[in-house]
Amino acid sequence: MFLKVWRFLTLMLGALTMTSAHVLELSAKMRYDPELYATVNGTMYRNFAVVGGAYTIASIVAATVQAILVPGRGVTVGWTVAGAACLLLGFVSWLALVAPVNGAMAAAHRATPTSVPALWMELRPRWEYGHAAGFAILVGFGALLVSILAAPPRRASGRAR
Repeated sequence: MFLKVWRFLTLMLGALTMTSAHVLELSAKMRYDPELYATVNGTMYRNFAVVGGAYTIASIVAATVQAILVPGRGVTVGWTVAGAACLLLGFVSWLALVAPVNGAMAAAHRATPTSVPALWMELRPRWEYGHAAGFAILVGFGALLVSILAAPPRRASGRAR
């Protein structure tokens, strides 16, 4: 029972890390003028930095623990490890592509707030497509789902058939 609950929590945390909102917003936001773009991005994502960061890291940890909890279960372990690796890869892509833009924008807000709209326009493609890259690594969530679906059924004695 514990493993089933852990798998459920792992999948829910993995689902929360998906960045589909950024991908769905991308086409409209790429047409915004500098002031609107800076306003929208400067106000919409503040809470995600705290809450989203926490559950992104939690999903990676949960998937890794899940891989440890299912040893000897054949294909299930492989899919679980693949899912954890994809979640980690998504986070690393965010660190490499998006976080530097966030840092540059925070510095601009502190130093010269009037430069923010122009800087957003310069950095916008990296920020937007960086989120899209994280979304493309959505296969991690799919791998975690397959790890559960591929698990062999258990008999009442607890042994796989």
